[in-house]
Amino acid sequence: MEQGQYFSLGIEEEFQIVDPKTGELRSRVNKMLEDGKMILKEQVKAELHQSVVETGSEICADIQQATQEVKKLRRQLRDVARAHGLEIAASGTHPFSRWEDQRITDHPRYHGVVKDMQQVARANLIFGLHVHVGIPDKEIAIHIMNAARYFLPHIFALSTNSPFWKGNNTGLFSYRSKIFDRFPRTGIPDYFNSYQDFQSYVDTLIKTGCIDNAKRIWWDIRPHPFYDTLEFRICDIPMRYEETIALAALMQAIVVKLYKLIKQNLGFRLYRRLLLNENKWRAARYGIEGKMIDFGKKEEVPTVLLLEELLEFVDDVIDELGSREEINYIRKIVEMGTGARRQLRIWEQSQNPKHVVDYIIEETNSGLD
Repeated sequence: MEQGQYFSLGIEEEFQIVDPKTGELRSRVNKMLEDGKMILKEQVKAELHQSVVETGSEICADIQQATQEVKKLRRQLRDVARAHGLEIAASGTHPFSRWEDQRITDHPRYHGVVKDMQQVARANLIFGLHVHVGIPDKEIAIHIMNAARYFLPHIFALSTNSPFWKGNNTGLFSYRSKIFDRFPRTGIPDYFNSYQDFQSYVDTLIKTGCIDNAKRIWWDIRPHPFYDTLEFRICDIPMRYEETIALAALMQAIVVKLYKLIKQNLGFRLYRRLLLNENKWRAARYGIEGKMIDFGKKEEVPTVLLLEELLEFVDDVIDELGSREEINYIRKIVEMGTGARRQLRIWEQSQNPKHVVDYIIEETNSGLD
């Protein structure tokens, strides 16, 4: 297996651009990118709203290279932001800024999205983590996707980091996921019998004017339309870079484990999205602090126990990937609480949403130097 192709990693993080004095979002991405292009080059780009900025790593052969990339990009982006009197903040939603106050990026693609989806697009002020795992064989990628869908709620629960929306405590650990649910072609996909089956679906959507290309399929996991990767898209952006790396390492390990099972002709039971969505809802509502359904046993089980089972499931591949230390950070997330729990602790102590933003900024920069 050529590591440069199979199981390589690419990591994209979407950050908030924040005024540290007020804690508010600022629509300043164009000026930041214009002034910072010598440093940031092609690895940073604008998104739909001008208060969002996305970093994209180089293709990484292993998790250690991915760690260096993520740290470097966070550090460089922070430095560019600070040169403008701004900060970057990693949270799936902003604790109190309103989408109505943000400017849309002046780009034909984004104008097209807004024209097509109207307020659903304008209100989509959210910040996620996308992880690409290299799989050059499209047929195998589809079968890995089919099986990996089962673990999406587990991964998502660990990433939950968006309890607030427009100044309100939503009662959910990931309100970001509920905002994104308004878009068409989102959520956990159903399974496909083959890559041809998937391609037939895409061709039908293009032919009937639903989409212009497969990038407008925004599922929680998808075969990337232009890269030889399986892209995991379900996560809130975590606050700390170590959390991003732990999640990326877990996704990579799941893909490798499923790849080996497929190569040995060992099946993995596939579940309909109707069932998987029950666990996704529980993850959005409770993060890792609730229960999920063990569909094999047909009973509720504490989410943390299912996470331990998942770590055991991938344990035999993580040493060859060199990611044991990074995977072990999953237990650290369980111990300290996900980003949502940590934001809520600050809110409960201070009752001050600005303090929550200050904490997010501090965590976003933790360990970068």
